[in-house]
Amino acid sequence: MDLQKQTAPPVMELRASDADRDRIADMLRDALAEGRLTADEHAERVEGVLNAKTVGELEVFVQDLPAAHQGRPAPAYAPRRPAEDIPQQADENVVAVFSSATRRGRWRAGRRVHAYSFFGSVEIDLSEAVFEYQQVVIKAVSVFGDVQIRVPENVSLRGTGGGVLGNFEVDTLDATDPDAPVVYVDGWAILGNVEARPKRGKLVADILDRVQRKLDKHVRKHL
Repeated sequence: MDLQKQTAPPVMELRASDADRDRIADMLRDALAEGRLTADEHAERVEGVLNAKTVGELEVFVQDLPAAHQGRPAPAYAPRRPAEDIPQQADENVVAVFSSATRRGRWRAGRRVHAYSFFGSVEIDLSEAVFEYQQVVIKAVSVFGDVQIRVPENVSLRGTGGGVLGNFEVDTLDATDPDAPVVYVDGWAILGNVEARPKRGKLVADILDRVQRKLDKHVRKHL
């Protein structure tokens, strides 16, 4: 656990999400309503929030406001690699060859999903998915194609991959709930694009239910 904390990036250096910007904007709006900021100060800070890239850059705009110093839960850093017991065989393959393929809506995400795009486009949207496992691995390969992956804002997101004359981009995300699912994205973009990021306003609704089921199971085990 100590090693995990040492290798995790500082919170302030993490890329800011839309939810982070909304949180800061709400603080600024309240400060304006309370008379702590003038209209000009509010407008100037909101513009800075929209252009901020990291969590640390966002915090600068509210560091002199009381709301910024009310305790917030620290993120629960997820492991950088998935567990070794995750099978190499995919539970589901999503393939697009000179076409498009989509997986979205209310669906059950397995432990491993493979996405292949050859001169096509693939969309994997986990924002409304049912997470039956703590860890989900998505292998994404794009050749002259596009793979778009979207996750809820309250999960952890990790990425390991690269591009060959292409773009492979995964926005690192850390959930504050230690029981939140972790989505790992790996693969390659060869003259193509692979992108994974949180979907604004979407949350895993069943995390608390899963935590409660885990507690109930633990209690029954010791009865």
